[in-house]
Amino acid sequence: MDIVLVTTVIASLFLVIGAAEPLAARLRLPYSVILAVLGVLIGAGAIFFLRTELTDALNPVAEAILGLPIRSNVFLYVFLPTLLFQATLGMNLRRMLDDWVPIVVLAVVAVVVATLSVGYALSWASALPLAACLLVGAIVSTTDPSAVVTIFRSISAPRRLARLIEGESLLNDAAAIALFGLFMGFVMLGMPDPDLGAALARFPILIAGGALTGWLAARVAVWVMALLSRHELAQISISVALPYLAYVGAEQSVGASGVIAVVAAGLTLNLTGPGRLPPQAWANLRDLWDVLAHWAGALIFILAALLIPRLLEEVRIEDFALVGVLILAAVAARAVILFGLLPLLTAMKLSPAMERPYRVAILWGGLRGAVTLALALAVTESFRVPDGIQRVVGILATGFTLFTLIVQGTTLRWVIGRLGLDRLSPIDEALSRQVVAVALQTVREDVARTTENYELSHDTVRSEAKLAGQRLDAAVKAAEESADILDRDRVTLGLIALAGHERERILARVRERTISARMAEQVLSNADRLIEGARSQGRSGYNRAARRSIAYGRSFRAAVLLNGRLGLSKPLARMTADRFELLLSQRLILRDLGAFIDGRIRRIHGKRVAELLHELLVRRVEIVETALKGLRLQYPGYAEKLERRFIRRTALRLEEREYTTMREDGLICAEVYTALMQDIDARRAAAEERPRLDIALQRVELVRQFPLFTNLDDARIKRLGRALKTRYVNAGDVIMRKDGEAKNVFFIASGAVELEAAGQTWRLGRGEMFGQMAILMKKARRAAVRAITPKTLLVLDEARFRRLLDRSAALQDAVRASAEKRGIEPEALFEDRGVERPTKDRASA
Repeated sequence: MDIVLVTTVIASLFLVIGAAEPLAARLRLPYSVILAVLGVLIGAGAIFFLRTELTDALNPVAEAILGLPIRSNVFLYVFLPTLLFQATLGMNLRRMLDDWVPIVVLAVVAVVVATLSVGYALSWASALPLAACLLVGAIVSTTDPSAVVTIFRSISAPRRLARLIEGESLLNDAAAIALFGLFMGFVMLGMPDPDLGAALARFPILIAGGALTGWLAARVAVWVMALLSRHELAQISISVALPYLAYVGAEQSVGASGVIAVVAAGLTLNLTGPGRLPPQAWANLRDLWDVLAHWAGALIFILAALLIPRLLEEVRIEDFALVGVLILAAVAARAVILFGLLPLLTAMKLSPAMERPYRVAILWGGLRGAVTLALALAVTESFRVPDGIQRVVGILATGFTLFTLIVQGTTLRWVIGRLGLDRLSPIDEALSRQVVAVALQTVREDVARTTENYELSHDTVRSEAKLAGQRLDAAVKAAEESADILDRDRVTLGLIALAGHERERILARVRERTISARMAEQVLSNADRLIEGARSQGRSGYNRAARRSIAYGRSFRAAVLLNGRLGLSKPLARMTADRFELLLSQRLILRDLGAFIDGRIRRIHGKRVAELLHELLVRRVEIVETALKGLRLQYPGYAEKLERRFIRRTALRLEEREYTTMREDGLICAEVYTALMQDIDARRAAAEERPRLDIALQRVELVRQFPLFTNLDDARIKRLGRALKTRYVNAGDVIMRKDGEAKNVFFIASGAVELEAAGQTWRLGRGEMFGQMAILMKKARRAAVRAITPKTLLVLDEARFRRLLDRSAALQDAVRASAEKRGIEPEALFEDRGVERPTKDRASA
């Protein structure tokens, strides 16, 4: 085939891709529907001109179109890894991990239910063997959520809902393609009725092998990319190679799922890349993958659609009935997931509540597209699949895809309108009015400064300022006089605006590099949780998200367990350092929010709402300060090192800004500017190196700070440091329950607890202990202890505590003081032990 002609055809397809997007926007149809229609028209037109006797002038073009090397391997090995890899890079993975249970359950269960439903329905309605029917079920289980997600975003649907759909669809495709490979093997081996249990038993092996391969490939790639930190193009080139090597390695070498390997590689790079690569390199890498995925997705749609006329050439009347059975079975399977499994997960508090209209929209928006056609093409090309099965599989997959695109795709927006999802709720309308008021206020201030700088005519400026002021006053009045908005809703709107401004300040700090790339994604995820919490549950949701942002998570507690049981301190040291940096970043951002409340929210929502938001903000600052103070007390030297690092990064940012200003003003030439920036990059790379945290050494320093242990010598402090165990507790956690067996004594290293006994309540803070009374009185615990703030406790077992008490006058004094405070006779605690007050401290752990 003439290379010039092929190049011309491919270039023309890119023109079609460029025209499809504005056409879809104008017709208000999903982009994938327009691509599919254009592809079918091009393919049908090529067949027509090649076979017609009207003219032979277009035969070379038609032959070039029909002769394009469109094979299933091109889709599976070139386009598919690109689409999957970019989807994983574009995810907010930390937010996706919040919903990993419903995502995984929905994805895996949805694929299995759809495959079995379609397979057995076709087996009942046709003469196809069960293996072929299950193969069709796996092919049509892949979903394309782009249309419904795009519309959900345009109608301001809950972000968590859209995120759930995207995550479920990504894993859905991976699991469906893995099942496709499994049943394809049975069909090619001529096994009409495979052992379904054995087939599904191999399914986890395919997934686990692919996940491990992708994870290892990504870890190696990130390591190499980190070594090439000053060569951005080299880093991006390695990222391009990663998904293809992972796919081929899993498929050809390991015998696992290549799709799962690509997904695992992308998720691993998404999680580790921002902290290991320079911010600009990471941003450019994601931008490149966005472009590659856009081209790949469009080309796979058009090229697959070109084949539809040929796939339907042998269609028969009875095939329409089978397509109808396929449609009913697939829709019924999807309905079982959405209206059966999803409410069950919501009742178990594993999934967000999804209103019925949204579930109907997702059901109708379950379009199939290029991946389904690519898998069908793989069946029709295989010489090891019988001809009769090839024909039926190709027609069923193609017919079902056309139905979802042409019928469901073109009516999806109408269905959403009928469901009322395109109408704003009262609170969303009030939010839009608030946004207009805030925006106009900013515009008026900026325009006033601009006109002053340009020294425009005073009368002109005054006239325009008057018009702008009138519009602003009208917008503010509309925001203030929303009769259908309660004060509770005004607080919610204020919290949403406050959390949104917090996110903007975070992005500004990230661009200025005041917040490191390692922390950027985490603090942004926390801000997103604040926004979603305020939108869904108002003040309580906002406060819950704020507490969660500084809480000790499961991974942190697992790291504590590894350090305590196995002596592996590296994970705990890394997470503790991350926590330090996170708290420093949060404190930096929170101090910028008070001016926003006074300058914007007070004017729109009034003094009372502004004062309430100030109270919430002050409480957040106090919680962050308390957690930060606790870490400083626990790791005094390390906190100072981190603060010095922060100052150095800030100084570098200011220095860089000065050089940029000089370059723009023409004070320094490009060569000098480049040399200065290279020097700053080198010093910034050094400043990004986080100081090492020695957990064992810091615990000894923490013990030394306790007033109870001040008289111990270094050797005894070190022994006591080894004996004490560290326990991290979140606010609200119950540390001790009444009537429990007393085994340990707790020393408060940071934070505060609330102790309740005999109807009375006491608060204990840093340096105090609890749990000793029950041990000394040899009775079950009479007190319940609950954490007030996130805290660090040091735990000592009963035997070591008794030995320490026998020899430490300071500890005995503390026990006596605690007993007197609670109305217990102090000497009764020591009578049966024959303890005498030592003249000097001889403590030994």
